[in-house]
Amino acid sequence: MTFSLVGRCHRTGMLGLVVTSSSAAVAARCAWARGGVGAVATQNVTDPSLAPQVLDRMEHGRSAADALSEVMAKAPFAEYRQLAVIDAAGRTASYSGARTLGRHRSSSGRDCLAAGNLLADGKVTSAMVHAFERRPQDHLADRLLDALRAGAAAGGEEGPVRSSGLLVTDKVTWPVTDLRIDWHDDPITELARLRPHSRPELRGPRG
Repeated sequence: MTFSLVGRCHRTGMLGLVVTSSSAAVAARCAWARGGVGAVATQNVTDPSLAPQVLDRMEHGRSAADALSEVMAKAPFAEYRQLAVIDAAGRTASYSGARTLGRHRSSSGRDCLAAGNLLADGKVTSAMVHAFERRPQDHLADRLLDALRAGAAAGGEEGPVRSSGLLVTDKVTWPVTDLRIDWHDDPITELARLRPHSRPELRGPRG
């Protein structure tokens, strides 16, 4: 039902993720990031409580892999969960339980990790990673959008996607970019259309 990519900008330290799904309002429950700490995508049969637990552990010095392992060792119904994690150092970790839906994959690259379930093609996640890595000089938000579009072009998920989200954090406690398309016939294109309107907010707090 969902594919996503968590990523980090090596130049700026920005962290974030992009996600899309056939379900409504996917970013409200699946997209999590904390400036200077990491980003987490929680998906499949989603338990949103898992992401803050992983972020808390990374904030206290755990690596992405250690934080994810500690949380999932105690998580109820872990077999239904799929998570993608990146920490502030660019280290990544993924988890796909035994009951993750349909064709599911995860692919890692430099400062990024893509994951998906109910995928139409096994190459979706690797296409996302390749697109994210292609232009490291670009703003993180634009690289994340490139990855999402590449995943869709590689086949996406088995059914039509209806919602999407883009979340980016920097050195402040609030997200510097938090865009959501909660229901649309073409949510990826609509998310990209909104991206230019978010650029002025990157200059700092506004009234």
